[in-house]
Amino acid sequence: MNRPTDIQTERLRLAWLEAGDANFIVELLNDPDWLRFIGDKSVADRAAALNYLESGPWQSYRDYGFGLLRVGLRACGTPIGLCGLLKRDSRDYVELGFALLPGFRRRGYAAEAARAVLAQARERGTLERVEAIVTTDNRASRALLERLGFTPLETLEPGAGETRLEVYKLNPIC
Repeated sequence: MNRPTDIQTERLRLAWLEAGDANFIVELLNDPDWLRFIGDKSVADRAAALNYLESGPWQSYRDYGFGLLRVGLRACGTPIGLCGLLKRDSRDYVELGFALLPGFRRRGYAAEAARAVLAQARERGTLERVEAIVTTDNRASRALLERLGFTPLETLEPGAGETRLEVYKLNPIC
């Protein structure tokens, strides 16, 4: 599997996740907003984080050549979040996903990372459309998607006890 070049922006470096990121993954996936808006992935320790990486991002890298990337500060390398493309069996199109640790939100990092991921997808020219799925009560993520040029596509009605989801689309990606 050929690992693509890391993505660098003015303030960030985006790279494939590695085993050394396990403690960071535990922290991010247990953030109250991750749990509220994305869901509980049952990642409570390093071993569970490595299992999450193996069955999630690393499997995506093997299957598709893309996946969630570690977003780090370019100046010092500190990991601050995840951003990347996801492919779910239940959806026809690739999705943009992103999440930052609380101390790094509202500074423009998520937009910077997402623009870089989308620019790389455009350069590769293989995606006709990118979607994003957010809970309807996640105002910050919905606002970011709209700033990035995504438009609402559909609302997914939940099952009992589940949260309503809004699907956004960015078309065309090429």
